Amino acid sequence: SVRSSPVSDTTVVSAIEPSVLSVQPHQAAPVGLAWSGGKDSALALQALRRDGVEVSALLTTITEGYDRVSMHGVRRELVRRQAAATGVPLVEVTIPPDCVNSVYEERMAAAFAGSPLDEIGAMASGDLFLEDVRAYREQRLVGAGKEALFPLWGRDTEALAREFVNEGFEAVVCCLDPRKLDASFAGRPYDADFLVDLPDDVDPCGERGEFHTFVHAGPVLSKPVSIAVGDVVERCGFVFCDLVARD
Repeated sequence: SVRSSPVSDTTVVSAIEPSVLSVQPHQAAPVGLAWSGGKDSALALQALRRDGVEVSALLTTITEGYDRVSMHGVRRELVRRQAAATGVPLVEVTIPPDCVNSVYEERMAAAFAGSPLDEIGAMASGDLFLEDVRAYREQRLVGAGKEALFPLWGRDTEALAREFVNEGFEAVVCCLDPRKLDASFAGRPYDADFLVDLPDDVDPCGERGEFHTFVHAGPVLSKPVSIAVGDVVERCGFVFCDLVARD
């Protein structure tokens, strides 16, 4: 995607990278949450809080040289402002472009060995139904001595998408796969009209990688993240909409 600039209104812990993970939130230890800044991350945070689970860290991946959230292409500045609005410290793991699994896993392991992730009892993620992704996350977490949590697992994605909109969340489509969804959807608000216009073969939550979102307002944020929709570009086989901080 493009560039970024840091902001100082949130707690940021430089680490190394995210993803993660499964089960019932019954442990007393605090929980970490894989954080892309998208709608599934936000819904997972809301679900954990409703269950009385303390989320003590958000874990995101930043691509070196781009200063953006990996895959989503969102500027680091925006995800930091977003994390500040959740009130949860953000752990940033940097990875190289075209990162291979061995490097990813090495940096993830280093992140889990340091504060604050060394103090959590479990990692959660907003995964919905992809069994292979879940199995990978569970396997990696076992090695780190953590429990895996999937607070949204098995939810009907059509109902979940409507819930997101109806509960007052606001998001923008920041990245999409043009092989699965027309490029004209990039930069659109993720709202009721968006869901109506989606082709029948595209998951309403984009769980198969059809599209990704950035949440800029909603119940898990103490205040909106003010953004402007910028240029739409195609890069490395994906279409990205650049989002820029407005203040």
